[in-house]
Amino acid sequence: MSISPSQKGSFQLKKIAIIGPECTGKTELAEALAKHFRTEWVPEYARTFIDHLNTPYGEGDLLKIAKGQLDWEDKYAGMANEYLICDTNLIVIKIWSDHKYGHTDPWILESLQTRSYDFYLLTDIDIPWQPDPQREHPHMRQYFFDLYQNYLIRQAHPFAVVHGMGDERVKQAIKLVEERG
Repeated sequence: MSISPSQKGSFQLKKIAIIGPECTGKTELAEALAKHFRTEWVPEYARTFIDHLNTPYGEGDLLKIAKGQLDWEDKYAGMANEYLICDTNLIVIKIWSDHKYGHTDPWILESLQTRSYDFYLLTDIDIPWQPDPQREHPHMRQYFFDLYQNYLIRQAHPFAVVHGMGDERVKQAIKLVEERG
């Protein structure tokens, strides 16, 4: 059900973040959830940012990507209905930064503490790898999955793992989001 702008004041926007290793269907899931719930989804800012670089990305670019991601989140939140579906969040940038550079920028760490999400969907690695110029570690998906899951547990964030292919994965995610209220 779509909510009119005049009704928006009567509910609190629920933010759903989709995180997981590379090539685990986050974008497709974000689009499908947004379509189902008739709301907005926030694309992954890093893809657009990296597509426009003339050189390989560097450590300093992660901070720019993080700020861009949050700017997009704020922009799309103003247009969303009951849910805002986020195709990634700063957890992904933190895990990536720690892996690639051994640390994370303090601004990102602080923002992780001040931004809240109502629920996380962690995408399982049970779908086939598809090559993409921006993907770097096809043989490390389990490693990254474990990092994401452990982070969510340590931080006591509400989450569920989404399994399955295609429509099965989408139906499971819809059910999980609806169960969270």
